Amino acid sequence: MFSDSTKSRIEDLRTRIDALDLQLLELLNQRAGLAIEIGKEKKKGQSSFHVPAREQKIYQQLERHNRGPLSNQAVRHIFREIISASLALEKPLQVAYLGPRGTFTHLAGQKFFGYSAELRPVNSIKEVFESVEKERYVYGVVPVENTTEGIVSHTLDMFAQSQVYISGEIQLQITHDLLSQNSDPESINKIYSHPQALAQCRTYLEEHFPAVPVVAVSSTAQAAIMAAEEPGTAAIANEYAASVYHLQVVETSIQDISHNITRFLVISTRETPRVAGEDYKTTVLFAARDQAGTLFSLLKPFSDHNVNLTRIESRPKRGEPWQYLFFIDLDGCRQDANVAAALKELETRSQYFKVIGSYIKGKI
Repeated sequence: MFSDSTKSRIEDLRTRIDALDLQLLELLNQRAGLAIEIGKEKKKGQSSFHVPAREQKIYQQLERHNRGPLSNQAVRHIFREIISASLALEKPLQVAYLGPRGTFTHLAGQKFFGYSAELRPVNSIKEVFESVEKERYVYGVVPVENTTEGIVSHTLDMFAQSQVYISGEIQLQITHDLLSQNSDPESINKIYSHPQALAQCRTYLEEHFPAVPVVAVSSTAQAAIMAAEEPGTAAIANEYAASVYHLQVVETSIQDISHNITRFLVISTRETPRVAGEDYKTTVLFAARDQAGTLFSLLKPFSDHNVNLTRIESRPKRGEPWQYLFFIDLDGCRQDANVAAALKELETRSQYFKVIGSYIKGKI
């Protein structure tokens, strides 16, 4: 039991917190009012409503002045929601993602845009690209790479077909849970999930459910929907999907490798302006001429100009057997002097060349 003096001290601290909460509320509403005024001025000039670079400058400034005890990450999360709510007062950002609700792509979109954005599920990665390209939505979110299962080839193929840019990157820690209508594992006679999720939980399934049929479906959220509709079945999905589809968590964190991260890309029809002080990544698509030494010749400028390549992938060129497109990720922004010089040389030597985007590196 607390002493009387301790109770009195706690009550005093709570009273001060209540007073600060009211001040914060007043200041937040003042901030929202100013954001509305900015939105009105933008409309007069017919400029883009959403400016991601402005958000990054806000985060930078806050992190420079943050003296704790809140971490910079916590401050960034808080202000992401403040900015998201302010934008929603004028016109909520409409963002397409690979649905249905409760997929990891949905969670990635929430992490990047905040809970006040209008995240709209669509049925395929192709539909995400098409809805953004046709400007039905301002942004789209698509998966591109997982640390254990590798590249999402369909996403790369769509970049070769679409006129969209990469506006941002999201890195999401992936935790798989086993979900069902009840928490008794003995009642499970079938398990649904996305092929990558099944692969990432292979050892767990072999040890705990060796005789239970495993069925691949289009997404982890679709698996959760099916488990919610079929008694005796389970889904491998995330905890958010459990809350959306009213399932119970049978077991948490069943993935075979704990450090399991998926990388997502934010796409739009506009290139994003550079923000000073941020770490950038650039993605480039090119095709090589079919002759000896061509690929070496194309990549040599990056070594010559001290540009670090972080990834290279090849994809078949549609309609041209045994011809390939190459995707590369590199450290730096296309406006950096050394990166610009290397890209210029690559462009002159390539059969086809396109910078898909320079964007701020995602953080866990």
